[in-house]
Amino acid sequence: MNALSEARIRHAETPTTIKKLSDGQGLVLLLHPNGSKYWRFNYRFNKKQKTLAIGKYPDISLKEARAERELLRKSLREGQDPALKNQADEDMEKRTTFFQVAKEWWEAEATRWTPKHARTVWHSLEVDVLPEIGNEDITLIETPRLLLVIKAVEARDVNDTAIRVLQRIKCVFNYAIQTGLIKINPALPLTGVIRRKKEVHRLALPQSELPRFFQKLGEMQMAEYLRIAMKLQIIWFVRPNELRFAKWEEINFDRREWHIPAEKMKMRRPHIVPLSNWAIELLLELKEITGRSPYLFFGAWDSMKPISENTISYIMARMGYKGKAVPHGFRSLATDVLNENGFDADIVERQLAHVEANKIRRAYHRTEYLDKRHEMMEWYSNWIRQFDSKG
Repeated sequence: MNALSEARIRHAETPTTIKKLSDGQGLVLLLHPNGSKYWRFNYRFNKKQKTLAIGKYPDISLKEARAERELLRKSLREGQDPALKNQADEDMEKRTTFFQVAKEWWEAEATRWTPKHARTVWHSLEVDVLPEIGNEDITLIETPRLLLVIKAVEARDVNDTAIRVLQRIKCVFNYAIQTGLIKINPALPLTGVIRRKKEVHRLALPQSELPRFFQKLGEMQMAEYLRIAMKLQIIWFVRPNELRFAKWEEINFDRREWHIPAEKMKMRRPHIVPLSNWAIELLLELKEITGRSPYLFFGAWDSMKPISENTISYIMARMGYKGKAVPHGFRSLATDVLNENGFDADIVERQLAHVEANKIRRAYHRTEYLDKRHEMMEWYSNWIRQFDSKG
């Protein structure tokens, strides 16, 4: 009884996984890896183990949490289930709603995400989930109710969004299980209910068009560093945003590699792009132009900022390829050329930085086949260079 103190709570080490500190008689404090602390009350009623959320520390002090515990224990002595007794109490109801648990889960996970991704996840819940079930008691939400939520998203013809929303709902319920609020995840039976639509590939430049493409690229009036950007986009076949945010500090000339940090990658894992001889030549030429900026390709009005997200697309449109080819399509071009010329599909996939389904192999994703990827990128760079009259 009363095993905790304000000092012990304030000085408790931040754990690597959720940790419980017990004050006695059912009152516990959950410590999260992001530094957040939440009160829970554990009790048994009708031979069933139950848990109630009391609130967040220090919003709810130790003294206030203990007072709440005594009120809940009084309900038990009177033969009443505290959860049912307090359903009419608006404050208590808010503490056990899907919204409150979703907020706790999001706060715990957000420290592992980029700020942009964290905002995206919460916005997704705000738009598609919370208006439907945000105020409902999370312990009473069942599978058919969740199916209605997901189907409403699918009805907008955004199947991929519906799949992501379902995944986030699953995570919230998993968190509720981990923190003792529920025993079963009602979202799990919905796995596979929404079918992913067949992927529509981005517009890719046909191989036969490459000679004409490089001719146009050489003739068009533009800043030379943008011409280099286009060539590197082709021979590196990275996602356009990865090229856009490339920094000089990520280029290792000694190892002949560009090391892209995880936070810049779509799959949130670090990635390596081997640098061919031609890529090195282009980078050294580029260094003379943009070396004063942290970015390889800086914006037109501010050398401390990257080029805009539409710069490369705009250049291709001016070259006459609007509606015919886009920068992302160079990934498809590289895939076709490399597969047609006998390169191992696994090596191609690693260089494309596609997701690895096998979790064990995923840990080696960044450096797997690196020597062979160096050889492949040198071959592909030379294959592309034959179409560039200046190359």
